[in-house]
Amino acid sequence: MDLSYRVALRYFLSYRKRSFISVIALIAMIGIGVGAMSMVVVLSVFNGMEDLNRQIFKSFDPDIRVSPAEGRKFKMSDSLLTAIRKTNGVSFVTQVLEDNALASYDGQQVLVRLKGVDSTFQYRRQMDTTLLEGSLKLTGPNGTRFALISDGIRNALSVSLRDTFIPFELWYPRSDRKTLNFNNAEAFNQVSVIPGGTFFIESRYDDFVFVPIEVAESLMGLQNERSALEIILTDDASETGVMRQLRSTLGAGFTVLNRDEQNADLLRAIKVEKLFVTVTLSLIILVAAINIFFSLSMLTIEKKGDTAILFAMGAQPSLIRRIFIAVGNIVAFTGAGIGLAAGIAVCWAQKKYGLVSMGMKTALVDAYPVQLQWGDIFLTAVVIILITIVVSFVPAIKAARQTPYAFKS
Repeated sequence: MDLSYRVALRYFLSYRKRSFISVIALIAMIGIGVGAMSMVVVLSVFNGMEDLNRQIFKSFDPDIRVSPAEGRKFKMSDSLLTAIRKTNGVSFVTQVLEDNALASYDGQQVLVRLKGVDSTFQYRRQMDTTLLEGSLKLTGPNGTRFALISDGIRNALSVSLRDTFIPFELWYPRSDRKTLNFNNAEAFNQVSVIPGGTFFIESRYDDFVFVPIEVAESLMGLQNERSALEIILTDDASETGVMRQLRSTLGAGFTVLNRDEQNADLLRAIKVEKLFVTVTLSLIILVAAINIFFSLSMLTIEKKGDTAILFAMGAQPSLIRRIFIAVGNIVAFTGAGIGLAAGIAVCWAQKKYGLVSMGMKTALVDAYPVQLQWGDIFLTAVVIILITIVVSFVPAIKAARQTPYAFKS
């Protein structure tokens, strides 16, 4: 062990013999420990929320979404669909026609996000775990048309899947009307479908209604127009490679986005919040570490006799400086070590036992998700090291500037 750390460890262990200085050192140690534990836990929660959102995206959004670069819809052609299907790594291509519509059921109305999909939708198996009641099938025997509705819409309209006599009506403004009169039923196209299933993922998807794409075309008065093409990849496909091929095939007229890019705003918001929380907790650790500054300042006064003896024995100012910096390091790292261990233990317990509930309805998890990353532990340790060096440096410099002649009586 280095001499500076041997002396520093002796000073640290002798803290218990002093009252006021030991209290300040203990407060600094506890503050840094709590700060370190908080940073590990909070950053792990943010990691868990990011991972949870990706699970939610995976249960609803496609691997890759192709949409027009300009406008909301594009003309669908067999050649375009064939070119995408022949791309290596593509498993399913679902044609989508999506827009807002009005849903009516038993005299009640609500605005919905209508999503017309083709027959490949039921083979994607994404939403199997989100199904609450009924089936994902949108087309039955003899051409019967079903609707898959979100739990939010079912609750808003009091929809019963067992009552097949009450129609689930969808209304959409007619494109041939220059002015729209909401009190005139003739201003809307109308279709009726049978509620065939309900699903729940998360509240942001609580306004969706899925119908066969033919129903959406009839309702909107469109033919061979699509809002997007949703692509599901094979298990061994390279997402980056498939996207590169699609962009080359489709050209500048289409945007090709992976799942993260489809939800870029939300993921960016999580990362920004995580950054601000990291800065805030670092400032809290800094405030706690200021106690190290006061503790070392008083220690330099108390140990001025020892400092004079070391100088008389030939010690260089650099050795004195390293001793007091080492004392600060020992105080900080002891608290940080305990805090990091406690943070890791809290994250493990939360992940295994779900101690803290989210207090909200979700189809995937009930407790707060946590995901411990070693990068966050490393970041916490670096923050504490830098803060400790900063707050320990000034008292150490002052101690190193003392001379043995300054302590003669």
